[in-house]
Amino acid sequence: MNRFEDVKVLLTGAGSGIGRATALRLVSEGAAVYAVDLSGEGLADTAAAASGPGRIATRVADVADESAVVETVRAAAAALGGIDVLVNVAGIHRTTPVARLTVADMERLFAVNVVGTALFCRETLPHLPDHRGVIVNVASSAAAHGNPYMTAYAASKGAVLGFSLSLAAEVAYRGVRVVPVSPGSVNTPLAGPHVLPPDLDASYYARIRSPFGAADPEQIAGVIAFAASRDAGYLTGAEIRADGGSHI
Repeated sequence: MNRFEDVKVLLTGAGSGIGRATALRLVSEGAAVYAVDLSGEGLADTAAAASGPGRIATRVADVADESAVVETVRAAAAALGGIDVLVNVAGIHRTTPVARLTVADMERLFAVNVVGTALFCRETLPHLPDHRGVIVNVASSAAAHGNPYMTAYAASKGAVLGFSLSLAAEVAYRGVRVVPVSPGSVNTPLAGPHVLPPDLDASYYARIRSPFGAADPEQIAGVIAFAASRDAGYLTGAEIRADGGSHI
């Protein structure tokens, strides 16, 4: 499939995990991808792995730095000749009992997960074409379902979800779609099997484990690619929860 032939995509968090898998999927379907991450090494590995009819360019940037976001979006639009799709994958994860939660923990989670997403949306929207532009923001199943030791992380992803739904309503008059995708457990460096400190009771997570196990990043990338494609042309302002049935 070349669903993304001649489609220009700005993608954050492309240096590993879901972001890398999404970059590879979009390039394989013909997209021109401008890949952003804090890790230059991770971006280099992503670019080296990319193959297909599309192409990829990379840029190191901190999504929580406003001036860096402004310059990154400007550079992406220049390099790609415009932007049709924005995919916000960049995020950080923390598992911390509320008794140990610090202001610094909360500020960093919200700076990256919420502010970074919002800044890229704000700066990219003027470039997105009416009736074709798409924004896909990666939230989390934790946004709507309780998870021990993830109070601050869940709050940040809940903010991403709420932001995305309201943004969809705000830009619907332009025909720009906004779709939040909420993964469950995924085998990535962000939230792998050893994410819980050994002194914490993990029994809750044994009870809600998906019968399909944790997702591979490529499975979530497939959902993101669908949401960003014309196949989902009538989908906006609705969360896609890809959690393997862990909360049914």
